[in-house]
Order: sequence, then C-alpha cells, then structure tokens
Amino acid sequence: MNRPKYYLTTSITYASRVPHIGNTYEAVLTDCLARHKRAQGFDVYYLTGTDEHGQKIEEQAKKDGLTPQAHVDKIAGELRRIWDFMDVSYDGFIRTTDPAHEKIVQKIFKKLYEQGDIYKSAYEGLYCVACEAFYTETQAEGHRCPDCGAEVSPAREEAYFLKLSRYADRLMRHIEAHPDFILPESRRNEMINNFLKPGLQDLCVSRTSFSWGVPVDFDPGHVVYVWIDALSNYITALGYDPDGVSGPLYQKYWPADVHVIGKDIVRFHAIYWPIILMALDIPLPTTILGHPWLLSGDDKMSKSKGNVVYARDLVDEFGVDAVRYYLLREMPYNADGTLTRDQFVARVNSDLANDLGNLLSRTTAMCEKYFAGALSDAVEAAPLDAEVLALIEQTEARYHAALDAFQTANALAEAWKLVARANKYIDETMPWALAKDEANRPRLAAVLKTLVTVLRALVPLIEPAMPRAASKMRAQIEGEVILKGENLFPRIEAEAKAAPVVEKTPAIPEITIDDFARLDLRVARVLSCEPVAGSDKLLCLQVDAGEPRQVVSGIARFYKPEALVGRSVILVKNLKSVKLRGVMSQGMILCAENNDDEVSVLFAPEGMKPGAKVR
Repeated sequence: MNRPKYYLTTSITYASRVPHIGNTYEAVLTDCLARHKRAQGFDVYYLTGTDEHGQKIEEQAKKDGLTPQAHVDKIAGELRRIWDFMDVSYDGFIRTTDPAHEKIVQKIFKKLYEQGDIYKSAYEGLYCVACEAFYTETQAEGHRCPDCGAEVSPAREEAYFLKLSRYADRLMRHIEAHPDFILPESRRNEMINNFLKPGLQDLCVSRTSFSWGVPVDFDPGHVVYVWIDALSNYITALGYDPDGVSGPLYQKYWPADVHVIGKDIVRFHAIYWPIILMALDIPLPTTILGHPWLLSGDDKMSKSKGNVVYARDLVDEFGVDAVRYYLLREMPYNADGTLTRDQFVARVNSDLANDLGNLLSRTTAMCEKYFAGALSDAVEAAPLDAEVLALIEQTEARYHAALDAFQTANALAEAWKLVARANKYIDETMPWALAKDEANRPRLAAVLKTLVTVLRALVPLIEPAMPRAASKMRAQIEGEVILKGENLFPRIEAEAKAAPVVEKTPAIPEITIDDFARLDLRVARVLSCEPVAGSDKLLCLQVDAGEPRQVVSGIARFYKPEALVGRSVILVKNLKSVKLRGVMSQGMILCAENNDDEVSVLFAPEGMKPGAKVR
C-alpha cells in the first residue's frame, strides 16, 4: 500500500560560524514534526543542510586564513555532528557547494533569463554585508539594516534582477486563497501589509563584488546571488532539472508540505521563493512556517553580547532528551521563547523528574514489588479506572491536533495533563495501602494495569520530542514482565555547577567613575599592519588616532594583517609605552574573548573619525 508522502525542510544554515542553540531549535522542531508524521504512517523526507556561498563567508574565511571551501567544509562537518548528537533524523543533507546543486542553479538562472523573468541592469542602494541584502534609504532608516541592525553602506554594481512585480498579484491571490500558506497568521499579515500591498521592487539576483558563489555561466564576473542559489536547494536536493526529466525524489515528494524557517527570513521564503517557483511553473509549497526566536534571557543571542548558548554545552550537563524537551515545550508558537539556566532546571525538574519520571518510577517499582513484574489477570475494576483510561483517547486527539498545527508546546502540554492525572490517580487509589491486604489484590492489579496502560499510551506521545527516553520507557513497560529500570530523569540540584553556557570573567574590584575617566579611549584607523619578526602572536599596527601611533597587539592567531587595514579600532591611548619583542607599542587595542581560542577585536562603528573619544 502506498503511504502518503510528507516533505519538510529546515532553512539551510549559513556556514559562516558554528550554529548556536537557536539554530539547533529549528532542527529539533522539524525533527519532532518528522517523527510525528512517520508515526502516523507518512512516507517522510526531511531535508536540511548548509548555505555556503556569499561575501560574508568569503571574508570570514580570509580572516581565518582558510580558503572559502575549507571554511565551509569545516562548518558543514560541525553542523552534521551537532544534528547527529541532537538525534535529528534528517533524510537528506544538502550543501550549496555540491556540484549537482551548482549545476542546476545555473540552469535555473539561465532559464529565467531566457524567458524574460531576469534582466540585466545596475543596482545602487544601501548594502548590508551581514544579511547580503540591498535596501533603499527608506528601508534602512538611519543607515541601519532593517533586519539585523548592522550599519549599511552605499554600493553600486552591475547586476541581474528578478521581475517580482510580474508575479505579485498572482502571489497575493494564492496567499488569500490558502490561509495556511504562511503561518502563524501574524507572519502572513506582515508579508501582505509590509511588502505586497506597498508594491514589490525587482530583486537583485547576481553580484560582481565578490567571487565566492555559483558563476553565471553566460556572463563571466557575475555570481548567482543567495536568493536563487540558497532557496533552490529545496528542489535541487530532490533532483529537479529545469531542462529535462527531474529525478524520482522530486517526482515523489515535491511540493514541500512545510518549510520550517526563522521569522527573520519569512520574506525570502514567502515572497521571493514562491515567485521563483511560479516563474519556473512549479507547484508552491503548502506551508511556510516562520517560528519565533529563542532568546538568551531577554536578548537575541549574539557573540558581541557574549550571550551565545551552544547545544553541546547544554547536552554535556543535562542530556539530549532534556534539551530537546525544553526547546519544544518552552518555545511558544507565535512569540519568542527564552533560555536561562534557572528556567531550564525548573522545567526539567518539574516536568521530567517530578512528573513523568516519578510516575514511571513509582509504577514500575510497585509492579515489581507486588507482582514480580507480571500483573495478575484477576482484576477488580472501578469507575475511577475508566475515567483515567478515557482521558487517554481525549489526550491523543488533542495532542495530534496540536502537532498537526505545528504547536509542539501545546502538544506536550496535553501529554503532561495525562501525566498529572495519572499521578493524582496514584494518590487517590493508594496502591501501597491496598497491598497490605491480600483480599485487595485484584483491585491492586487493576490500579497498576491502569497506570501501565497510561504509561504505554504516553510513550508515542513523548517519542517525537524525546526518542531516547521513549525507547527506554518502552523497554521497561512493554514487555511481558515489567521491571523498574534506571532513573530516566535525575533531579538537577539548584546548586549544581552551571553549564558552560557563557564564560564568565573572574570578579575584580569595583572602580569609580573617576577611575574610568583616567582612561583615554580613542577611535583609531589602522593604516598598515604586519607581523612582528620572530613572533607568531604579535602584529605591529600603524594607526591614526588623531595623531600617528604604533601599537603591538597579540592577535596574530586570529587576524590576518590585511583584514585589519582600513578598519577602525578602539585604542587605549594613554597606556604607558612598552617594548614587545623589541618593538615599541604606544597603546593597546581593545578585544573581547570567549576563551583563548576565540578573540575578537572591538571595531568602532563606520563613520567615526580617527581620534574620536570613546566614553
């Protein structure tokens, strides 16, 4: 019998740096949905991967002293390791440097050009390197990127453009006719009101200012811009071919049932991507799901803020299942979630240790103690048993409805209502009291069978979120003999050592404002930079801090000299001069460090003049 297909994807992770826990959330969320659909009998194909082209990667690789390919190979390998230890059950992993992908992207670009959907012109506007996007003066208010907040700078270059306006009305009609095309509804309204109704401007889809990308094969010097390159992964991974017969995976799984993406890239997936598909005469995906962000405390995770959390650190302390559960239970459907250690410990202790863990432990222990794990068939049922058992079917219905609507937190909340009811049932029936009288043995057997039935019903409900815990539970309660196993969810003590989420600096004595005023901090533009002879750690910089200065800095492991020239740094100007390796240093450059292997120079905002005072 043919099973219904279900094709779901994450966005492909940008391969500039190792992903943090917020990126990991997307993969775990999609994995939960994939496992749920597999359990429902669907033929699931789950695609994930890496976006490996662009100016930002080219610059990061240069900074790290690597070729772009070596850099993305490293990040892609690390991403797969993270996905694997987080039990992400992906079926396909695509890299946009895969030769097959690049070839199809070139074909797509050429097809769109030949049919008049892409044309050549020039672009002049404000450009954000971080987002690799152009903006108008109106969009980039204060010369700040409307998406990431970084400073944008004027840029002009020859480019190819995609005629978005040609398909805008058709896209609007599709969105209006398919309410679930963009979810949640707030994202749908944003796309309509902020982008479609004001009118779409044609989209720049090639670049000439960098070379790390898919070449436009009919126009040397141009590379295919990220929107066509990266977004096309969802069909190239399946073997789509615009010039011939597409592969069997494409024939079987397209269109996608859901693209799971972050709320910051909904516009690219809900406007640019559908228009590309329309131009190629390809069916549109069923749903674009724009999930919220996971915040570190009250802030977006950022290396510059020092609040980045990594999956490995959490897993090393709490275990994979606990991390997966927290992400899926704590993240709302339509609002940003938060992660703090206190919240994490409270959620794990309450839900996993106290509620589910205690229910499993007490039930299996009593089955083993009173019946040697083999419950008697002679039972004495009561109305209370039927009440609890009836809740199973109701819970399953609400749980599946929530997951089908992509609301994992609500689905798990429904499962935990059943957990809470079963724990209350233990208190109501008091099996330990029944066990004191042999005459009550049939009633005791009925109580324990009810509890085991609840636990068996809970296993498939927790499995999409916690596959390892579900497997261990199944081993304890689904055999002929029920035996107490290991404690699946040990309680975390509040005073336990904190996970190395953010490295904290040792406490130092407080200073007064007068102490701080003694520092003369200035903006300094780097005029030249070269290694210090005989040292693999030191760089000698000639800077303009309102007056010429020479500074020696121990950052050679982290920056190539040419990566600093022309940049503005923060200089401690009145630091006493000193000789380092025989070279005079007249000040100190400010840097931030997470550890000895990750040091970043603090660059001044663009536009600040040399010698400007920092206070």
